Amino acid sequence: MSLRLLEERDVEAILAIQSACSEIAQWTMWDYLRVARGEMSGWVAEKNDEVAGFLVARRVATDIEILNLAVCPDFRHRGIGSLLLRGALDWGRSIQTERAMLEVRASNLTALKFYERFGFQASGRRPRYYTAPIEDALLLTAPLA
Repeated sequence: MSLRLLEERDVEAILAIQSACSEIAQWTMWDYLRVARGEMSGWVAEKNDEVAGFLVARRVATDIEILNLAVCPDFRHRGIGSLLLRGALDWGRSIQTERAMLEVRASNLTALKFYERFGFQASGRRPRYYTAPIEDALLLTAPLA
């Protein structure tokens, strides 16, 4: 398994993963092209030259914000999500940010347990943040210092 920066050639595979993961933010091709062009930071995890997962983040003042993270259902429970998240957190430390933050559906217990393993804790709630279905978002933060 390898981790590398997201490139334009990855967008089709990322869209396929996204379509299999209805619980994540559903972005457009243009959004991912912006990431590939450097407007945000993004990484892909590859196994045998196949994109198995991706993560998109950005720097916001003294924080990093994890915007989207998904692993292809066929590759789950193999450490790919952890590899991607560790890479983003290491990036955040390397650019000397203070904390990482993200939003997750309040009902996504699998994601909540996953992020908790990396030191994320609930720090807020955004009522009715998500649509299809309408649901609250939990704001999670983790220190990077």
